[in-house]
Amino acid sequence: MLFCGVQKTYFHPMAKILGEFEVTLDPKGRFMLPIGLKKQLPEGEGGSFVLNRGVEKCLTLYTMKQWEKIEAVILKLNDFNDVASKVKRQLLSGATILETDAAGRILIPKSMLAYAGITKDIVFSAQMNKMEIWDAETHRKETTIDQADFKSMVGSVLGSNFLNPFDGE
Repeated sequence: MLFCGVQKTYFHPMAKILGEFEVTLDPKGRFMLPIGLKKQLPEGEGGSFVLNRGVEKCLTLYTMKQWEKIEAVILKLNDFNDVASKVKRQLLSGATILETDAAGRILIPKSMLAYAGITKDIVFSAQMNKMEIWDAETHRKETTIDQADFKSMVGSVLGSNFLNPFDGE
């Protein structure tokens, strides 16, 4: 079954991670995974992650299990196609395996902090199968949207006809 042109099986979330969590980085660029977020991770998936540059000006944090699904799709891209090659390069550029330290902290590399414009205060925005990490001020600006514009966007993505897109699942 296709959803927005992508097979559901590739991105079907193992864990449906939800919520927004505010965290402050320590001076070395480390953070503790918010308890509310940690509780939502499947057992055994809270010690290793892959951090990647987001498509927007944020970072994306995947559990290893979710990253393996992304990796499987990336591996299928044709290196001899200019667009596919560039997309692959951008998706993998900077991808870093992160482990929690003995105190349960995760260190974000300085190059990744610079990419996302993160200085101190961050917002974790859970996206069901991944977590976006935003500079708090950038996140506020990105999520401030006119209600009429939002309604229009939702209508064009989910309500392009008169039938309920969720009926029959």
